Parts: sequence; C-alpha cells; structure tokens
Amino acid sequence: MHLRLSLLRTNINSSLFFLNFFPPRIRSLILPTVISSEFPVTLSKFLNFYSSLPLPLDHSDYTPYFVLDPDSFFSSLLDYSVHKRHLNQIHAQLVVSGLVESGFLVTKFVNASWNLGEIGYARKVFDEFPEPSVFLWNAIIRGYSKHDLFEDAMEMYSRMQALGVSPDGFTLPCVLKACSGVPALEVGQRVHGQIFRLGFESDVFVQNGLVALYAKCGRIERARIVFEGLDDRNIISWTSIISGYAQNGQPMEALRIFWQMRQWNVKPDWIALVSVLRSYTDVEDLEQGKSIHGCVVKMGLEYEPDLLISLTSMYAKCGQVMVARSFFDQTKIPNVMMWNAMISGYAKNGYANEAVGLFQEMIFKNIRTDSITVRLTILACAQVGSLELAEWMGDYINKTEYRNDVFVNTALIDMFAKCGTVDLAHEVFDRTLDKDVVVWSAMIVGYGLHGQGRQAIDLFHAMKQAGVCPNDVTFVGLLTACNHSGLVEEGWKFFHSMKDYGIEARHRHYACVVDLLGRSGHLNEAYDFIMNMPIEPGVSVWGALLGACKIYRHVTLGEYAAEQLFSLDPYNTGHYVQLSNLYASCRLWDRVAKVRILMREKGLSKDLGYSLIEINGKLQAFRVGDKSHPRFREISGELESLERRLKEAGFIPHLESVLHDLNQEEKEETLCNHSERLAIAYGLISTSPGTTLRITKNLRACINCHSATKLISKLENREIVVRDANRFHHFKNGVCSCGDYW
Repeated sequence: MHLRLSLLRTNINSSLFFLNFFPPRIRSLILPTVISSEFPVTLSKFLNFYSSLPLPLDHSDYTPYFVLDPDSFFSSLLDYSVHKRHLNQIHAQLVVSGLVESGFLVTKFVNASWNLGEIGYARKVFDEFPEPSVFLWNAIIRGYSKHDLFEDAMEMYSRMQALGVSPDGFTLPCVLKACSGVPALEVGQRVHGQIFRLGFESDVFVQNGLVALYAKCGRIERARIVFEGLDDRNIISWTSIISGYAQNGQPMEALRIFWQMRQWNVKPDWIALVSVLRSYTDVEDLEQGKSIHGCVVKMGLEYEPDLLISLTSMYAKCGQVMVARSFFDQTKIPNVMMWNAMISGYAKNGYANEAVGLFQEMIFKNIRTDSITVRLTILACAQVGSLELAEWMGDYINKTEYRNDVFVNTALIDMFAKCGTVDLAHEVFDRTLDKDVVVWSAMIVGYGLHGQGRQAIDLFHAMKQAGVCPNDVTFVGLLTACNHSGLVEEGWKFFHSMKDYGIEARHRHYACVVDLLGRSGHLNEAYDFIMNMPIEPGVSVWGALLGACKIYRHVTLGEYAAEQLFSLDPYNTGHYVQLSNLYASCRLWDRVAKVRILMREKGLSKDLGYSLIEINGKLQAFRVGDKSHPRFREISGELESLERRLKEAGFIPHLESVLHDLNQEEKEETLCNHSERLAIAYGLISTSPGTTLRITKNLRACINCHSATKLISKLENREIVVRDANRFHHFKNGVCSCGDYW
C-alpha cells in the first residue's frame, strides 16, 4: 500500500492528463477539485462532484456530455495512452477506486502495456491479478508472441494449463506461433493433440497456425495434410502453405499451389506475393517473375518493403543488377535485408567490386550489418582476389562480434585461400573454437586449391581424430588435393572410402577421379571408369577427360569426349577451344580450322584471356597484346629484357599450340605478349626487389607461360603467385608448387 501511495504522489503534477479527455465545460468544473486534491481525483470523488452539479433551468435543450461507465471510461483512457506515465496514472486510479480487480480492465491494461512495449509492466499487473480468466491469459500469451518472446509465451501457456484454465480459439493460434518461432516441434505436436481434444479441428484460424507450425519446422508434408483438411480456406491458409513450400526449397510446388489459389479466385495478399517472387527467383524464371511484378503494381503494393526486397533479390539473382539497383535506390531507408539482397546480387553476378563498395558504404553510414551481410561481402572479396582487400576484411571481422561466428570464419578460410594465402586461412582455422565439418572441409578444400595434397590428407586424419564425420564436400576437397598433387593411389583410396561414411558419390567426385586418372596418363582407365559410372556422366566428367586428352594428345578419345560435351552443352565456348587446342598440339591445322568454322556457325567466340595484378592495393588488368597501359613503353622494355635473359638461361619457347601460319619470330612474340607475362613485367617495374607478385588469370595457364614464369622467379629472386581458372601456382626459385602437374 505504501508503494501505491508513493506512486500516486509522484503523479500529482501530471494529473491534469485526465482532464484532456473531458469536454471543456466539465473540465472547467473539475479543475478546482483536481488542483486542491493531494492526489489525483478518485473516481468516487469525481462521481460525487459531477452528480451534485445543478442542472440548467431549461431542461429542454440540456444534453448530458456523457454517461460515465467505469469500463468505458478507463478503456478510452487506455486507448489514448501514449506513454508509460499515462499507464502509471491509470493504474493508480484503478487501485484507489478498487477497479484493479476488474478482469476486463486489467486485460485492457495488459494489452495497452504491450502496445507501448512495456513488457515488464504488463507482466507485473498480470502477476498481481489473483485468478486470471482465459481472456487475461490470452492477453499475456498474445503479447509475448507478438514481441517474439516465444519461450515466455510457451511458459505462460504451460502455467495456464497447470492451473486448469482451458484455452479457447484465441489462445491456440498465439501458442502455435510461439512454437513455430522457437521452433519447438514436439510442443507444437502436443498442442495439436489438444486442438483435437478441445474440438478446434474445424477452426480455420487454429488450423492455419498448424500449417505454419509444420511448415516452419520443416515438416511440409504434415502442413499439406492439415491444409488439405480445411473446408473453408482463407487467404492466410493459402499464404501459409505457399510460404511453407517456398521456405522449404520446393519452389515449383509453391507456384503450383499459387496458381491453384488463383483458379479459386482468391486474391493474393503481399505476403503470398513475396513467397511467389521468391519461388520464381529460386527457379530463375525472370519472365514469370515480371508478370508477378506487374500484379504487384496493379494492386498498388509496389512500395511494400518486403516486396521491394523480393523484387530486388529476383532481378539481382537473374542478372538484372541495374534493375535491382533501381529498386534499392527507391527505398528511402533500406533495411539490412535490402542491403543484403543488393550485395548478394552484385557478388553473384560478377560485380564483386560493387558488392564490396556497397558494404563499405554501409560501414561509412554506420548502418548495422548482420552475419549474412558479412558473409556475402567475404564472398565478393574472394572473387576480387585482392590479398590487401582480404586482409582489410579480416581486420574488420576481428573488431566485430562476428570474430567467433563459425559461419563467418568458414567464409574467411575460403576467402584467404582464394586470395593466395593458405597461411592466413589456417590462422582463422586455428582460432575457430567449435570446428564443425564445414570448417574442416573449407580448410581441406583450401589446401587442395593450392596443390598441398599431403597437408590436406594430414588435416583429414586430424579431423577424424577430433570425432568429426566427413561429408561430400570434404571428399571433393581431398580428391582435388590429390588431383593437384599427383597422388593417384591416395585419391583412388579416398574415393572408394566414401561409402564407409554413407556418402554417395556425385558428379563432382566422379569428375575429380577422371581428372586424377587422366592427368596421370591413365586415359583408358579414366574412360572405363566413366563407362561404369552408376549415374549419367555430366559436363564436368567429359570436360575432365577432354582436358587430359589434350595433355597427352589422344585425338580419338578427345574427339569422343568433345562429341558428348557438344551434345550436353552446345554453346559453351570452352569445349570448342579445348578441342581446337588438342588439334593444334598435334599440328592438325585443318581440323583446327573446322572447329573455328563450327564456332562461327554457332555464333561463338573465344573468351579473351586477361590477367590482373595487385599493386599497392589496386588491381591492374592486362589482355593479350595489350598496348593501352600508360606505362606500356616501360612494360615493353621490361618484356624484351626478360626474353633476352630467358634465352640466355636456356629457355626454349613452346610453340606447338601457336597459329601455324606465323613465322618463328611472330610465334615467339605472340607468346611473349600473353596477359600474365605483361602483368609480370608491370609488377617488376612497379615494386621493389623481393616483393611477391600476385596475379589472377581468367583462363588456365598455358605451358609456355608456366615454364617461363618458373625461370623468371629464379632470375628475379621473386615469389610469383598465379591464380588461374583451376588452381594456384606458387613460383619460387625456378620451381612451381604444382610440380608441373596441372
């Protein structure tokens, strides 16, 4: 009681708040009473005062301002409350007037507290009420569920059950939402049993909650059974099942149900359209996605935030990044999901620099990122290939709460490995506390990318000793490491050991084995292996065989592999170039000409080779025979000097794959002007002696440049790291880390 009196005294100065709800005439009559009172006027004083007022002499035009009913009066006050101090005053009035035991008003008060975000206040008032009715229980459970305090909602429901209060049709949807949010499938299933026992199996709102529960818990089949059992489906029913299929990786089924909904003439809401756009994004059907975009515009929903995010994501994933950016720019204050959609679109469509730039803009504007933002940006940094940028990203992560995030660390391991430093990747691996199979696999794949087969195998054994079971990605990394290191016997054993872990081989594993056998010269064994595959060989498998045939100049088998590739993937330029290179290495120039004619007929052209080199944090690009660089004269002079020194050291150019209609000097000049040679020359004139040169090439390194780079590393006493389309090459002291096995 003393606490309540203290509370009342603190509110004397703000008691005039109540007067704002009264008509002017009544307000003027009450004002003296309010001012002269030690505490705000009680309801009984107000009633006595108001009932003692004299009526006008002319009763004919007298219209009372209101008939005071306590429930209506305080309900109105609660509806107009916008601050905690208003709740304090109303609570005080309820206490002193004895209305604090009114179940209706306390329920109303709890709801008003939730609306103002006063969670603790709502719970305090609830706990003080002696025997809550189902309505008051509903208010507290609904409030917790609305504010995503799902475990608290489930706890209150459990207490409600223990006290013998039976739930109604308003309780159960809130409880099911809480079970979905945790998620707590077992608790939800028990609630499902109660629903049957209490006779709510025909309540559409309760059944919609069950559909959402099973969908969010990954039991989409059960969600479908509940949905099919609904006799009276509303828009929420349809939206719940469509969203469920979209979120559970079944976009085609989500779209099928959507069109079924349209046949029933049910108008979709924005939530359904978000899921439909997501489904079209997943199947990359831009044309149908555009039709839904048109529907969004017709319904006037084009500024709905979640739809803007979905449209941005759809256009970005389908390659229309400029359109996606227009939606992004339309948003006045993009939330983190919108930023993520745009960064993802850039990162996954070859705009890695733009993705990193957008992330840096977020940091500059002090916009809070999340784990997804960070991982997407790390992916973009890996694509850029800049070690300096990768180190900047690593330093940024170390200063944030994501330093110990296992998903972020896994992405960092991959990024550092792809940016040419397996040592930094291993540092992140070592500091990661809870290493799951994904972390171990990322490190094994990193070793494989750099051709460090023995280290990958040692790490695999350490992984098993740590009690971590490998997955299919682990074996892709192991097989790649063995392949890039020439460890044929070890790779063969690892492939056959997959079944010991219950792992079924996929196309990537078969392609690794074919590459492993083919590059080691076992072409017939590779062909027999393909013929005995339990699944139909794909592009990667035949591509590996064709690549091996080019190395060993096996024309007949190479032509057969090329035929399969042309059938499976007829518009991939790389296959035709590979076959042309095979013919050129065998000096079959007439067949080279035929391949080029075939390419022209199909409208294909060879991808231009380019190389990037990082100097002082900036990437410089070079193409074959590029003369556009501002320092071309210096680059050309360095190339001539290098060629002279290479010849003096006994280097003999590999001329077999160069066009046959060029003379000897022209052939040597053509090889000298390959993009990686230009990049190396620029690096030598732009850095101090001993500086490591880091180069990224979009195509596989040619034999001539590979041999030349080995010797240049010795002549210049430099380490040269080259990342080509397949792997990393570390050149040092005249030796390459690949052991000439690539």
